[in-house]
Amino acid sequence: MIDGIDLSRIQDEQTRELIVRLLNLIEQQAGIIRELQAKVQELRDEINRLKGEQGKPNIKGNKSGPKTPQNHSSEKERRSKPLERGKKGKKAQIKIDREEVVKVSAEVLPEDAEFKGYVDVVVQDIVLKTDNVLFHKEKYYSASERQSYVAEMPPGYSGQFGPGVQALALVMYFGMQASEPKIHEFFGNVGVEISEGQVSNLLIKKQADFHQESAEVYAAGLRSSPWQHTDDTLTRVNGQNQHCHVVCNPVYTAYHTRPTKERLSVLDVLRQGRKRIFRLNGEALGYVASLNWSRKARQRLLNWAQEKGERDLEEEQFFAELDATLPKLSVQCRKALIDAAAIAAYHAETAFTVIQALICDDAPQFNWLTKECLLCWVHEGRPYKKLMPVIPLHRELLADFLKHFWEYYAQLLLYREHPSPEKSQLLEAEFDRLFATRTGYDELDQRIAKSQAKKSNLLLVLKHPELPLHNNPAELGARQRVRKRDVSFGPRTQDGVRAWDTFATLAATTKKLGLSFYRYIFDRISGTGQIAPLAHLVENAARELNLGWSFTPNC
Repeated sequence: MIDGIDLSRIQDEQTRELIVRLLNLIEQQAGIIRELQAKVQELRDEINRLKGEQGKPNIKGNKSGPKTPQNHSSEKERRSKPLERGKKGKKAQIKIDREEVVKVSAEVLPEDAEFKGYVDVVVQDIVLKTDNVLFHKEKYYSASERQSYVAEMPPGYSGQFGPGVQALALVMYFGMQASEPKIHEFFGNVGVEISEGQVSNLLIKKQADFHQESAEVYAAGLRSSPWQHTDDTLTRVNGQNQHCHVVCNPVYTAYHTRPTKERLSVLDVLRQGRKRIFRLNGEALGYVASLNWSRKARQRLLNWAQEKGERDLEEEQFFAELDATLPKLSVQCRKALIDAAAIAAYHAETAFTVIQALICDDAPQFNWLTKECLLCWVHEGRPYKKLMPVIPLHRELLADFLKHFWEYYAQLLLYREHPSPEKSQLLEAEFDRLFATRTGYDELDQRIAKSQAKKSNLLLVLKHPELPLHNNPAELGARQRVRKRDVSFGPRTQDGVRAWDTFATLAATTKKLGLSFYRYIFDRISGTGQIAPLAHLVENAARELNLGWSFTPNC
């Protein structure tokens, strides 16, 4: 009955407005019905579980359709170019370990057969075997000094296991996402006598050198560009929920597990875990100016700020003065003031890297942290795809707007390649036109208005075309932690937490630098030193890519 409805053909304005309202009412009711159906199913499942039965299984269909969950991914739309298909030649990259001549049997050759050279065939293979060594360490004794002298073990041969076993365990667990039981099973199959506890120790104990290199990689990564991607994901630590924060750019990825994902935790990550400091200056006061302060509290805060000026306070001193100056401050105002003072102190630092811009989603913990913030366009497109209109007209309106949305995104991609002040002004004007659209479909119009309110964050690329338009690198980094979590659940000790973060950082960074994670780990454990420090490689790669600011028109 409502298929093919054309509101433009309705002449009477009041009738047309009434029909628009009725169509939106149908959409609202359809949404409520979906929510109630999901709630009813949850209650049925819970009743079944209480009866000792099972709930409804979540079986996905083979093909996406009306009966399967919507796909909210925007991968197809965000890609400016089709994926390259077809196999690439790898023969030239294969290292030849040995050569062997394969001869034709003399019995099958006729008398007039003439040798015409060789037909080269490269076959890749691997040999899995133990290399157990019995070291006879020389021992001398000096009677005059009453001291024994014993030969040192070769580099990499500390403890009961050589560099091959140590490196392979680390690569399998952190690079290949294998579980500890499977690693233990693998070693048993190839003849290595090792216990499950020893496998665990190889993964998390005595890794100070790797922890140090991971910290240096992160410091170099922060220095390598004025902007960074960031995201976070859940991590279980000894059965308790914590959060893994991912910070990255094109030349590195770093992982940091913290108890929470609140703003101060993100700031701790950006400050590389240094002791917290606080500064109650004009910038800090500006962040909290809009809060509901009493006149007395506001005056005390101003007096405190005037007294301290541009001085940094350590955490203990700041909290002592806060409790003395504003003892009855509300929870909301207190938290906001603490965050604001910590961020103001971060922005005033000169001895350490201060990030100028973050590429992230619009989660509130990222507010204030950097001078500028670019919101991910892929994130911005997802809420539109989550709309589920039942009215055909509304489906058409949504499809039409999404078409224009991704066309505008494509224009921004082209702008990044050839920026200019003139193009910047045209794209800003086009943004205003696109997000001023009002369709009559209430849920869509509300969503458009929310995008319109984020204009400055979505259009930061007009000022800095070096910035990517999406946050996929950080999301892909977080996905690696999710996969590790699915296989290994989570670390149980602080040593485990640190190892998870360290080796995830090293594995992701070596991949971005085009290095073999196994060769890097083996190089460090064996002490051969053929691979340069990763921090130096990160800095070199950043210089080659020129990740700094280069273009800042007014927009």
